[in-house]
Formats: sequence, structure tokens, C-alpha cells
Amino acid sequence: MYKVILSCMVGMTLTLLSHAQTLSGKITDEFGSGLPDAYIYTPTQSTHAHSDQLGRYEISGLEANDTLIFSYLGFQTTEIVLTDEAFANGLNIKMTPANYQLDQVYVSNNLKSINQVANIDLKINPVQSSQEVLRRVPGLFIGQHAGGGKAEQIFLRGFDIDHGTDIAITVDGMPVNMVSHAHGQGYADLHFLIPETIENIDFAKGPYYADHGNFNTAGYVDFKTKDKIDGSSVGLEIGEYSSLRTMGMFDLLSSENHNAYIATEYIETDGYFESPQDFTRFNLMGKYQIKLSDDEQLSFSASTFASEWDASGQIPVRLVESGAISRFGAVDDTEGGNTSRTNINIEHTKAIGDRAFSKTRAYYSHYDFELFSNFTFFLENPVDGDQIRQYEDRQIFGAETTIFRNLMLEDNDFELSYGIGFRHDNADDVQLSSTKNRTELIERHAYGDVDETNVYSHINGTLDMGLWVLNGGLRLDYFKFGYTDFLPTAYTNKTENKAKLSPKLNLLYNPNHHMQFYVKSGLGFHSNDSRVVVAQQGTQILPTAYGVDLGTNWKPNSDLLINAAVWYLHLDQEFVYVGDAAIVEPSGRTRRMGVDLGIRYQLTDALYWSHDMTYTHARSIDEPEGADRIPLAPDFTIAGGLSYQQGRLTASWQYRYLKDRPANEDNSIIAKGYFVNDLSVNVGITKDFSIGLSVDNVFDTEWEEAQFATESRLFDEAESVEEIHFTPGTPRFIRAKMNYRF
Repeated sequence: MYKVILSCMVGMTLTLLSHAQTLSGKITDEFGSGLPDAYIYTPTQSTHAHSDQLGRYEISGLEANDTLIFSYLGFQTTEIVLTDEAFANGLNIKMTPANYQLDQVYVSNNLKSINQVANIDLKINPVQSSQEVLRRVPGLFIGQHAGGGKAEQIFLRGFDIDHGTDIAITVDGMPVNMVSHAHGQGYADLHFLIPETIENIDFAKGPYYADHGNFNTAGYVDFKTKDKIDGSSVGLEIGEYSSLRTMGMFDLLSSENHNAYIATEYIETDGYFESPQDFTRFNLMGKYQIKLSDDEQLSFSASTFASEWDASGQIPVRLVESGAISRFGAVDDTEGGNTSRTNINIEHTKAIGDRAFSKTRAYYSHYDFELFSNFTFFLENPVDGDQIRQYEDRQIFGAETTIFRNLMLEDNDFELSYGIGFRHDNADDVQLSSTKNRTELIERHAYGDVDETNVYSHINGTLDMGLWVLNGGLRLDYFKFGYTDFLPTAYTNKTENKAKLSPKLNLLYNPNHHMQFYVKSGLGFHSNDSRVVVAQQGTQILPTAYGVDLGTNWKPNSDLLINAAVWYLHLDQEFVYVGDAAIVEPSGRTRRMGVDLGIRYQLTDALYWSHDMTYTHARSIDEPEGADRIPLAPDFTIAGGLSYQQGRLTASWQYRYLKDRPANEDNSIIAKGYFVNDLSVNVGITKDFSIGLSVDNVFDTEWEEAQFATESRLFDEAESVEEIHFTPGTPRFIRAKMNYRF
């Protein structure tokens, strides 16, 4: 009897042990580089895991003869039947590249699994210009209104974000947003980013992520540049309006442990306005990556860009309707500017044990900005006009270290990360002046030096309980704001400081690798301009954003992916520094709620459809009904397209729709919506040589890219008029291009 019981106990023990085996290894590409965040799972979804930043993985609850699936976007899905040898020696997987297909996408238990849609859109339909890169974020719209050299105006989740006030933008972790900028808080100029160097896009909407702080209210976007390139290439584009673009990417070093390349871009165009834009931009970027060991790597990148341009500015509707000027005319064509930025970025990743690694980065930027504008013509100065000059000379220093650990908590995986960092901005001669013909100084309205420091720490924990994933985070930010005002006769240097605690809590439910439900919640903020902070004696330095998302990611079959969310976002009172007028404006409390819907459908192996729709209800809380509209807040948008790829032929048809929206608080002035279509075709003549054609605005639609309700007065007008002032959108614009790989 005892022998039978003992035999059963031994058998049960062996059975339990066989079910509790752990497998570890590394997932790499064909060059041996680790693939981060690859998804590893069994067909029954009984257990799953993700690879870390170095491509390492560890997955429990397996036994011999189980089938394990390895999935990564842009690579063939790999299925392995496990053997005892794999458990004993580990299992390393080298993934094989494949054309991007929707069947490579799985709804994993990752808090940011929806990132895959932007990356598959990016690979299937590459961006054509730096202006387009932000459009890869579902639901995000942009507008250009100053000759092509100024940062784009951004719209997302019912926000007119201006140039970046409520969205945090980074490149390889290096911040793009400028705090206390001469033109406006959060100004984010991405024009130093060469489109062909983008490897993937990490994005998320809402203030739910502890590793993202200042400006992360509507969301964040982080562009990851390529660590290596597959061969060298040169490209040439020639188009209407004396447009020219040249591009080169040169593979300098490519081996198992070393990779280096440089990329360059030059653009010039006169534009489609009656007054030539004389736009030029030069970009240069280089990156070097070294694998110090299997578990340690270092990358170094440097970039610089310089741009200058003329602009026709926003023109009043009354002049176009009367026939005094055309849509592409100007009231003051002396607008324009110049800007430059040089960046250095270093990143180090190192394993600190089997289940932990560290990531450290440090960066430096030197930035110049000068912009001439005239929005009101002769409203303020009826003799010399209202031209203004905004200028600054800035240096940015920053560094961050984050530790990532994979722990076990009562037989459940627990991923823990914690980090600390700082950013310091030294902006000299930040000024707003009235000028004439760009050369004559009439009066200074603001003039001084800004010194702003942000020291922060964050901790983030994710508990994987199988079908359920619980994520919580906490971020602590400390700011010191300083402004030295040069305008008073006496020396004036004021400082303020403030700390901010931002908690996050998110819950995911994944019944299988085809469906996910989630609730995300958290507090975020954007800082106010240092000049506002010291002027208000520290009042409302860091107004809070309260957000919640309820949504789903669903893949009913291998060719269809649907994501949907309902969301709410509340912003506390804030003071906004208006850089165009050197004044402080209180904006009051606001609330936004909406619905996002995205569809990705692989109709055939060659044909891919993407479609995103958003609806937003945005209102000011402190204003009476009827006067509570938020100017220029988009309430309904559609964006999408069809992409075709067969052999050496690729083609895409892209469309975007923005509905009419209020341009002022009482909805008495309307900003017109638009529906614009773009077409591109590319044909490979040989394996290494291709030609293509791009047509922006195929149907030559008349549309307004930027619109503002502005009060202005012309030279011969006795009274001012408030109405829409607009920058016309691109008419039909045809470009021919060629590319040679070697």
C-alpha cells in the first residue's frame, strides 16, 4: 500500500516538475542583433513572454513536445517543438526577414501592443517627407503655415496642440519639445529627422506611462532611428515649383559587432505661393553601434540641420473673396526665418544579470531659432506694420538611467523598471520684438535669458497573471524655473520651483492572442513657460491632466485588426504664454471625451488597407454654454489609405478628412474642413534601381491647411475685422523620384 502511495506521489511530483520547466534564450535578427519585445507564446496561450531590450527571453510552464511560437513584426513567424535538449542548453532563435504582413501581428499582453499598427503602416507605406512622419500616428493631423521651415501645427484628441504643448515628442529618447520657447511652449521641430532613417515608432495616447513626463497629456511619440542599414543608397526627387530633394545613406561599417552609417538630405523649393519661398534645408546624421559583448552594446549618434525660408503668412478671407489677392498671394511677404539644431546622443545597454538590464542615455543639443511673422498687418502700428521677430539661442543637456528587472511574485512574472534623469535648458536672448523689413528694430516687448531644469524619477511595475495584466507607475518631477529679464533698468532675475507627482494605473485582459480589453488611467501635465511662472509667482506652474481610456484590440482573423477606445481627459486651469504677443492668457479648465476607431485589413497578400476615425467632444468648463467651444479643436477626423505591393511595384493611395470646426469660443467663426487625397507609385527597374511618381492632392482640392480667427487691419482700412486668416493647402503637386542602391 505504501509503495503504491509513494509511487503515485513520485509520479505526481515528476508530472508537476515536467509542467514547471523554464526555457531561456535569445532572439536575434540575421545579423545577430537582439530583437526587443518579440512575442513568445504557446498556441493555447497557456504561457507567454516578451524578449527584453537585448533580445533575451525566459518563459515558464513548458514541457518537452510543447509547441512554442516566436513572433516579430517584419520577420517570419517561427514555430519550434521543444525538446529536453532545448531546456538543458537554452534555445536561441535567429529570425528570418519577411515582407510586412498583418498576419505577423498578434494582440499580445503588452500595454503598448497597438504600436504595431503605426510600424506596419510605416513599413508598407514609407513616409515621403519629414512633414509626414507624425501622420503615422493614428488620429494625428498636422498643418504647416510658415513656408515649410516652422514646426508643424499638431492636432490630436480634440487638442489644437499648437506646435507641441500637449504631446511629448522624442527621437531615440532625446526630447524634441522646447520648454519656454520664443514662439510657444513645447515647440517641437522634427525637421532634423531624415525619414529614411526611421526604424519604428513608439506612440501612445493619454497620460498613462510613467517613463514619459512633461507634455505627455494627449500622448507621446518616440521615433527610433535605425542602428544599421542594409546597403547604401542615393535618391533624387524633382517636382513642380522648382522643388528638389537629394538623399544619401551610406553604409560605412557592417559586421557582427560593429555598424556605422551616415545619412544626408538636401531640400530646396520655391513653393506654390506667388512670392517664392526660397526654402532650403540641409540635414546630416551619423550613427555608430558597437556590440561590446553578447549582453552589452553602445550606440552613438550625431546630427545637424540648418534651414531658411521666406513665407507669405496667413491671409484674410476678405481679400481673397474680394479678388484683391489670390489664394496664394500675400499681404506681407517679408515673413520667414531660419533655424538650426545640432544633436549628440549616446545610449548604453547592459545586462546586469540573467533577468535584468540597464539602459543609460545622455544627450546634448545646440539650437538656434529666428522667425519673422505678421498676423495683424497694421492693427497695432498703422505706419510701420505689425511685423514681429522671435529669436533664441539654446543649449540642452540631459541624461537618464533606467533599470529593468524581471522578477517572480507568487508564481507570476513581475516586470519592474525604475529610473532617474534630468534635463537642463539654457536659452539665451529669448525675445519678441517689433521690426520692419526684418532689419529695423522698432521695439522690444520681451527680452531675457531662460534657465530651466527638470529632475525626475519614475518607477513602473507590471504583474502578469496570465489572462490579466496589472500595471502601475509613479513619476516624480521637480522643476526649477529661472528668467532674467533684460528690459527693466535694474537687474531682474526671478526663480520659482515646483514638484509634481503623477500616478498611473492600467489593467489589461487578454483571453487569447487575438483579443485584448484594457482600462488605462493616470495623471499627466505640461509645464508652463518660465516667463509665465515667474510672472504669476508660481501659480499653476504644472496644471494636471486627468485621463482614462477604455478600449479593445481585436484580431478576429489573421487578416483583420480592429482597435477601439472611448476616453476622457480633464485639464486643470493653466496660464499660457502667447509668444506672438508677449502676454499671459488664462485658458481655464477644459474637458475632452471621445471615441477612436482603427481598422487594418490585409485584403490580399499584395493589398493592405488602413483606416482611422476619431470623434471628440471638447469644451471649456468655466465658460457658459454657447461660449465654451475650444478654438480649432477637431471633433471628427478620418485618415487612411490603400497600399499595394507586388514584386517590384508598390503603390499607395492615402486620404485624410478634417471636419469643419469652431475657430472661436462661440462658434460664430468656422474653420473649414477638407478632404485631400495623395497618390504614389514606385517601380523597381532592376533589383537596385527604382523610379517613382508622387502626386499630392490628386484632385487639386482647394483647402486651408492652417486657419485662425484673427483680428487684423489693412493699411487702407479704417476699422479692424475679425475673421478667418488662412494658409492655403498644397495644390496638386507632382514629383518624380529615383533611387539607386549599391
